[in-house]
Formats: sequence, C-alpha cells, structure tokens
Amino acid sequence: MSTIVHPPSIDRMAAWPALAPLIERAGRKLVVDALRAWADARRGAPEVADAAACAHWCEARLSALVQPSQRRVFNLTGTVLHTNLGRALMAEEAIEAAVAAMRSPTTLEYDLSGGGRGERDDHIAPWLCRLTGAEAATAVNNNAGAVLIALSELAGGQAGGAREVIVSRGELIEIGGAFRIPDIMARAGCRLIEVGTTNRTHLKDYAAAIGPETAAIMKVHPSNYAVQGFTKTVSAAELVPLAREKGLVVIEDLGSGTLVDLETWGLPHEPTAREAIASGIDVVTFSGDKLLGGPQAGLIVGRKALIGRIARNPLKRALRLDKVRLAALEATLRLYADPERLVKRLPTIRALARTPDEIRAQAERLLPAFAAALREGWQAGIEAVRGQIGSGALPVDLLPSFALSARGKGLDKLADAFRQLPIPAIGRIANDTLLFDLRTLDDEAAFLTQLSSPVFGGGAPQGRRGS
Repeated sequence: MSTIVHPPSIDRMAAWPALAPLIERAGRKLVVDALRAWADARRGAPEVADAAACAHWCEARLSALVQPSQRRVFNLTGTVLHTNLGRALMAEEAIEAAVAAMRSPTTLEYDLSGGGRGERDDHIAPWLCRLTGAEAATAVNNNAGAVLIALSELAGGQAGGAREVIVSRGELIEIGGAFRIPDIMARAGCRLIEVGTTNRTHLKDYAAAIGPETAAIMKVHPSNYAVQGFTKTVSAAELVPLAREKGLVVIEDLGSGTLVDLETWGLPHEPTAREAIASGIDVVTFSGDKLLGGPQAGLIVGRKALIGRIARNPLKRALRLDKVRLAALEATLRLYADPERLVKRLPTIRALARTPDEIRAQAERLLPAFAAALREGWQAGIEAVRGQIGSGALPVDLLPSFALSARGKGLDKLADAFRQLPIPAIGRIANDTLLFDLRTLDDEAAFLTQLSSPVFGGGAPQGRRGS
C-alpha cells in the first residue's frame, strides 16, 4: 500500500532555491498563492514533492499574470500610424526626456527664478507658438479633449447664452472609437447647426445660418474619408471675413495635424497648423501622437485672449497632461527647430519618407530567412503593396511599399503563428495572401532572429521561394 506524503509547509516550499527567480520576478505574495494552489492539487499524492516540478508548475500558472499586457510588436500592417498599435513612435530625445521626468522631481509647476508656482503650459506653449505662428497655445490629453474644451468655453451654455455652432454637413465626421462631432458638441453644451449638403457647401449657406444665438463657425478635417466628384467646400480664407463681420469665432479641428509640409518628402499635401493660423482661424486643434510624431496630446493654438479663456476652463484640470507626456512633447517640438534633420530623428517622418526602392532592398534581404521559416506547401515572395499613413491623415492617398508575402492554405493559422512570436509580428491578409509591409520595420535584426523561432516548427522544410 502506498504511503501518503503530505506536502511541506508553504513557508518551506517558498524557501526552495528553485523558486527564488520566480519570487524575484513576480513577488512573494503571488508565488505563495500559487504554492497553495499547487499543494491543494497534490494533496494526497503518493510521491514526495519535487521542488523543480513545483517551480515549473508555478511558473506556468503565473506566466500570463506577470507578463505585461502591453507588449512590443512589429507593426507590419501597412498603416504607419496604427491607432490600435499605439500610433506614433517617439524619437529617442522624447523617450529620454520622459524617462528623466519619471525618475526625478521636476519643475512641472515651479518657477525657479522666483521660487513660486509655475504653469504647465510654459513648457510647450513657446514652442507651439514658434512653430505655428499663433499668439498663444495650450495642451490637453488628446484631440477629442481639445475640441471638447474649446467648444465648451467658446460656445457652451456658460458663454453668455450663445450656444450655436455652424458646421458643414460634409464635415460631421465619425472616427474610430465612436468619436462623433455632433456628440462632442452636445457634451460641450453647444447646439449644432448643419449647413449645406454632404458634398457641397457654399459661403451663403453659412451666412444664412447665422443668428443671434450663433457663437462660432467650425471647420473639421474630414479625417478618415474623402468626398470626391461634384463637391464644394468653403475655405478658411472665405469663412474668416464672414466671421469677423458677424463677430464670431472660427474654430478649425485639423485632426491629425502636422507642423511641416509633407510635400518635402514627396507626400501629398496635408494642411498645417501654421497655414490655418495664417488664414485667420481663431482657434486650431490637432493631435500630438499622429503626424506630429509625439505623445498623445490635444494641442490648441490661436488668439491669445481665446486660448487664455480655454486654459482657465474648469475642464482643463480634468484633461491636463502629466509631467511625463509634457517632457516628451517638449522634446518632440524642439526637434522641429531643425526640420532638415527630422527624417533622421523622428520615427514617423522617417517611416513616411522611406522610398520604395529602399523597402524593396530590405525585402530581398529578408526573403531567404522568411521562406525558410515557412512549412512545406507555403509560397513565400515579395509583393508590391500600398499602405497608408493612418489615424485620419490623407485617407485616400496610399503609400507605395513592398511586403513579404505568404500564400497557401490556413492563412489565419499562419498569421496567428506570427502573432505568437516573442515579439509578435502583425501583418494583414488581402487577396488570399498574408502580407507583412516592411515600411515601418526599423529593427530588421530582431525580426530576422525570430524567423528561426520554434513557433514555426524549428527545422521545418523550407517553403518555396517566390518572386
């Protein structure tokens, strides 16, 4: 008859050397909880407890818990600013500034010259004014917040009862995450007045809609769509004189927003914040983590009196940036003082500026290892593809690029295998082909190393090389 061996005490098991690395990584509390579960599962077992087996069991139980839920991935989708994958990658200067702010107390709201209280906006407002030509600037946590606080202060119910904001029907956008301009206006205490039609709006439409309750005219970047064909929009140059005559504020939401002319790198033109200010727009809002290439932020620039009101709005405290993002944003803005080197120092611009020939050469270097990683029956190759900027920038203008491709049965399973890599590789499936667009592949060595991962079956037979 077998002798029942009772497990050692939890304290004795926790002292086993085999568990020391796990305790160091996960903490004693989580390991002790796992040990209790292990002991309960083995209670009454006839064999002596094994420290190595116990450590392995606890490691498996805690592996998912101690692994960060946000993991580094390779964005090979073809969308440079992929919202679901974190949008813009920050420059090394911004990363260093953010880390320094995390490590130490900072002068976030402290004036060293006088020893008194300072203002958060002072860290970024001078740069925003310099780069856009605006009189003043402020920042909140994202562009939706920027639109909300601007409308709340300049056209909300508290602004002398003036509640109406005029917007063209063709600009009543909805973007990812159900951000809808009509909903934001309602939350801000404004009443939306739609003018024109989906495809055509004239200056006379705006003029006819102005009444005693009108507070502002708003222009909205179409973001993730474009109306083409028989269309008509009213430019800021036309709207501003009308607004001045009627004593109204003009607000423009640029959405993605950019501080430089993308045509410098052969890309289609995207309206810049400086152009909006130069046209006479009173308040301009745009994002920090899209084309600007910095951390998530909503940037607001414009006339000094209006920006001052927005900065004093009670919502500002609820939407304000912390010291880490302010440090990263300031460092990013500082890079724009030297625009000729942006392509080297700002990852977003660097990815957008890559030439098809450069990307093709990278694909050729990677193809042999990529083909070798696939099992028999898969055909590996290189395909010309078109990607996109993403996050609402130039939605119909596609970026010529090249992708590693795989054809065969079970594309979903193959895509899942790439997602199980130590650094998951995220591609896209189109036309019965799994594609990995290389425009945004910066760390070629790390990607190459992973192609020999056991997730692909180790020394599996090579796939057939395509062209």
